Amino acid sequence: MALLEILDVSRRFGEFTAVDNVSFAVEAGEFFTLLGPSGCGKTTLLRMIAGFDLPDAGRILLDGRDLADTPPERRPIHTVFQSYALFPHLTVAENVAFPLKMAGLAAAEIKRRTAEALDDVRLADKGGRYPHELSGGQKQRVALARGLVNRPRLLLLDEPLGALDAKLREEMQLELINLQKEVGVTFVFVTHAQAEALALSHRIAVMNEGRVEQMDEPSKIYGFPKNRFVADFIGNINMMQAKVARAEASRLLLDVPGLGTVEAPPRPDAAPGAAGVFAIRPEQVRISAEDHPVELKNRFVGTVHDLLYIGDVTTYIVDLPNGVKVEALLANSAPGRAQLFEAGDRVAVAWRHDAGMFLHE
Repeated sequence: MALLEILDVSRRFGEFTAVDNVSFAVEAGEFFTLLGPSGCGKTTLLRMIAGFDLPDAGRILLDGRDLADTPPERRPIHTVFQSYALFPHLTVAENVAFPLKMAGLAAAEIKRRTAEALDDVRLADKGGRYPHELSGGQKQRVALARGLVNRPRLLLLDEPLGALDAKLREEMQLELINLQKEVGVTFVFVTHAQAEALALSHRIAVMNEGRVEQMDEPSKIYGFPKNRFVADFIGNINMMQAKVARAEASRLLLDVPGLGTVEAPPRPDAAPGAAGVFAIRPEQVRISAEDHPVELKNRFVGTVHDLLYIGDVTTYIVDLPNGVKVEALLANSAPGRAQLFEAGDRVAVAWRHDAGMFLHE
């Protein structure tokens, strides 16, 4: 039996449906992420799991028990917010100990558990400090320690890294992964940051307009998006209008207006004449000089429209004859000159026959 079960849950605010008949299950010990744009329903769903809001329809089960009649303070669930929600007048240790005091534990037990929680987040030496004396990353770790101090069955994290700068955010991602492994508590994480979700999660539910569009492990979400929304929302992707010309067991032959035939991986539901898009990630597109021989079936000549040097890679935007702009990544790993092509250069872009995918309209 799954730890958490969301069964046909809906939540409406007047005419607006924030969560629309959503179902999924979260296993014990899992790092599960709700990912989607602002207003997709992920935070509303989190609030219902916490008990701050109630569903209009459906059920939420924890360890097989319906939570409908259990108030937030009686649920073995804690929430960590983006704002940290620390008490400014309490020390770090007092903030972490607060849930234990509310539960009426003995002073010796509170002291022991608080010390353990601070040690878990590497803040054992900061117990006497006040929140205003801490960095953003340290405040976040105090909030995590407070959320974990009485070992909840479930820890809910609502955009917990949103207030941190990029470098600190990356460091905290690693800390979150390690912390979750160490303490073994199930995490349900809400974010709109795709890279963060891909880096942290065991499984991701991609939400849009109150519904779950796709739920799977990160590599499947990124590499095999179920539809156009998921493909476009997760990472960068090239898309071009296409129609299925031939559907074979081992491949699809697509007709791309202004470009010609593109060979793509097969999909059982793609029949000849079906309209959609051919989608391919920039890192799957090779770029080379126009006259450089490339043994790939999908090869097209275009002109460098623009480029973006970002250190480890350069992103090239290439104009193709059909007016489509294709992004290609080139690693800057070779010694010497990092920039190989300039705007206006004629280049060839190519990709493998088994790269990319056809997605229905």
